[in-house]
Amino acid sequence: MRSRTLWCALALVSASLFPIATSTAMNAQAPPLSDVPFYVVLDLGTLGGSISSGQGVNDRGLVSLESFLSDNSSLQVAIWLDGKKTDLGTLGGPNSFTFWKPTETGIVTGFSDTTAPDPLGEDFCFFGTFLICRGFIWQNGVMTPLPTLGGNNGIATAINDFGIVAGEAENTTFDRTCPNPEYEAKPVIWDHGVPQELPTFRGDRDAFLNGINNKGEVVGGSGGCVTSSPSQHALVWKNGIVTDLGNLGGKLFTDAFALNDEGVVIGPSDLPGDTNFYMGPGTTAHAFVWKDGVISDLGALPGDVTSFPNSINNRGQIVGGGSRAILWHDGNLIDLNTLVPGGPFSPLYLLSANSINDSGEIVGQGLTRNGDFHAFLAIPCDAEHSSVDGCSTSVPTAPDAAVPSAASDVNPPSSAALLRTLRRAGVPACPGTRLRSGRYPQISACTNAGRP
Repeated sequence: MRSRTLWCALALVSASLFPIATSTAMNAQAPPLSDVPFYVVLDLGTLGGSISSGQGVNDRGLVSLESFLSDNSSLQVAIWLDGKKTDLGTLGGPNSFTFWKPTETGIVTGFSDTTAPDPLGEDFCFFGTFLICRGFIWQNGVMTPLPTLGGNNGIATAINDFGIVAGEAENTTFDRTCPNPEYEAKPVIWDHGVPQELPTFRGDRDAFLNGINNKGEVVGGSGGCVTSSPSQHALVWKNGIVTDLGNLGGKLFTDAFALNDEGVVIGPSDLPGDTNFYMGPGTTAHAFVWKDGVISDLGALPGDVTSFPNSINNRGQIVGGGSRAILWHDGNLIDLNTLVPGGPFSPLYLLSANSINDSGEIVGQGLTRNGDFHAFLAIPCDAEHSSVDGCSTSVPTAPDAAVPSAASDVNPPSSAALLRTLRRAGVPACPGTRLRSGRYPQISACTNAGRP
């Protein structure tokens, strides 16, 4: 299910590296600006390196992010609140990573290197270290590893506000679908630290979970070997029953990334005729939304052929990326950069939106003027946030405001500029980029495509 390719760019970065054709998307023009708030964007900085990415934000404004340290060789999870960052460390190895927002009580989940080499030579964390990988929960300053199903490795991807963790864990059965010796990886939820295996779909050997809501419903994908095969089925598990969500007509991959408390699911799927692997050159994967048994294509921004969704809140707002950060709001597909007063790089060019909370606050990754990649927090200037610095009655609210009126009015940075930045980052092995057939493609901006 995870494409263990070294094509480790963001979906949005990879889209800019290759020629793209104009695509038609549902309501791709920005809606009247009076219907959508403007955003104040905060650059959350890094832990000393040149790359960081905001991954989750809870309703208290607590942000989970990951960042390279000063040498750009180790990647670690951190939290940000009110201008202060705290490095959460690791389980002993050099790297840790998170996908999900913190709980309302501040618990963070993710995965980390340990100090022990993997006996089978697996690189389950995709950090390039070949160390045993374990899921963790972090609470009150303590990072605790989660047990597996008897195998060596596990991943914790999501947690709900009741502390139920979702992810995957290896058992002790060799996986005959893998080209190299590996154990089967099964979908798992941890309740108070105890792993409970969920069924796969129609006899698939492997599966993983990507998201969980406060009803205990979970989403993910299944298929063959998790380290080398794309997900063939986008799935939702409700009350122990697994359901295939279908796809957008393609034959290569489909996956389910997240869901809200109403059971509305989002994910990516390739389209009919797509012949390119997930995240590869020319892929035409689109974001979809699944509701009440119906799957719908969310389209792509003008000039893009690809879109990826990352998060949905309980108001039905969806965020993700294509060649730049996307907000799906009331059926409209919007380039998030067009909702930030001023020109691009105010203070960042917003590349991918990775999480949105129920207050409409968004975190993700943006490009700085000097070519670094930084985590951001975008705060809507609405009634709930009227006291936020930068939000005032002077903020434009009418369609004739001095900002672009359509997504296509803001051009992404050039491919050459992005490649120069990636080369300068000098990341040896794409830490933290586990593309389970493109799952969470916004994770890291490192790529071998940018190296000499």
